[in-house]
Amino acid sequence: MNTSDLPRKPRAGTALIHPVRPVARGFRSLAPGTERASTVLFDSVERWKNRSGFDESTYTYGTSGTPTTRDLANRIAEWEGGHGTVLFPSGLAAVAYGFLALVAPGDHVLVPENVYDPVRQLGKSLLARMGVRMEFYDPLIGRDIERLINEATRLVWVETPGSITMEVADLRAIAEAVHQRGVAVVVDNTYSAGLYLRAFELGADLSVHALTKYPAGHSDLVMGAITARDGPTLRRVQEVALTTGQCVAADDAYLVLRGLPTMPLRLAHVERVALDLANWLKMRPEVKRVLHPALPDCPGHEVWRRDFTGSSGVFSFIFSDEYGAEAATRFIEALRFFKIGASWGGIGSLALTYDLSKSRGAWPHQGALVRLNIGLEDPEDLREDLNQAFDALCTVD
Repeated sequence: MNTSDLPRKPRAGTALIHPVRPVARGFRSLAPGTERASTVLFDSVERWKNRSGFDESTYTYGTSGTPTTRDLANRIAEWEGGHGTVLFPSGLAAVAYGFLALVAPGDHVLVPENVYDPVRQLGKSLLARMGVRMEFYDPLIGRDIERLINEATRLVWVETPGSITMEVADLRAIAEAVHQRGVAVVVDNTYSAGLYLRAFELGADLSVHALTKYPAGHSDLVMGAITARDGPTLRRVQEVALTTGQCVAADDAYLVLRGLPTMPLRLAHVERVALDLANWLKMRPEVKRVLHPALPDCPGHEVWRRDFTGSSGVFSFIFSDEYGAEAATRFIEALRFFKIGASWGGIGSLALTYDLSKSRGAWPHQGALVRLNIGLEDPEDLREDLNQAFDALCTVD
């Protein structure tokens, strides 16, 4: 054979893009793989012409999924008990698309008073410009939400527990009431990480949560997810996500996949520590009330006992009346291991104070509120830290 008939090896620069050696087969690992892609290659022009970003049996472009991102989406759908999941680049993006997938100009949506504050901003800005009207309801309303439904109502948003004030909504009663009127129910299920509350069994149509928090678990990325009860509802989320280019990076998806196996262990730890500290705080003279779903005096506690299988590491407390907002600020700034920062669900403990008079129209409690996120520090260090911060307070503002 003439050597000129043999396939010519590509030159060095080309070989870096088109390697001759095949990818190794038969390799298995406990760690998930990371497949990065923008462009996805096709075997033929016909397959390219017949591509579909909604076809889960193939790949078309990085925005419609890679093996890594689909692995994560499938795991989320499985643990939440839903039909399928769409990933978003942040928890807030997932929250926004929970509305955008289901509403249109002229629609009316119902949102609880204890909702995550960016939802209020979404209602005042983007949704308002779209001609969507947002109305707020008492998070403990239960079946009585039916009286707020009108012909334009398309969606009821539920956040349970409220991420600051911790009221537990009766999701089952709300879903039963509004489904009779053809209205969808969307649940922000971030608090339970999709594990402690089986949202679809209680009637949710969509479950939204921030993978930023317990699933990722290390405070090093932002990501969100929407899981749908059924195929048609999933398709509506997929359509609005694909047409607006919503997607996540494979490397970030890998970090969430890496965090998932330890999530139940982390949750069990922070649940135990948070409950211990919540009960300890109830005995402090500086504290008027502790807001933790697992405590009997927390609003909606009976619903929590019925519907939840556990609690997580975030809860709040209200200072006694003699301590105002300035005292709450001094308390937080005196903490050593509890850091000042947004979010929760990561490895480190956090503390923030909130002025609910600016966001809650009917907040029934006086006194400064502090929300704590329990991390993975030694529990006794956290208790001693809180104790010394109380000791550092002056009794008069």
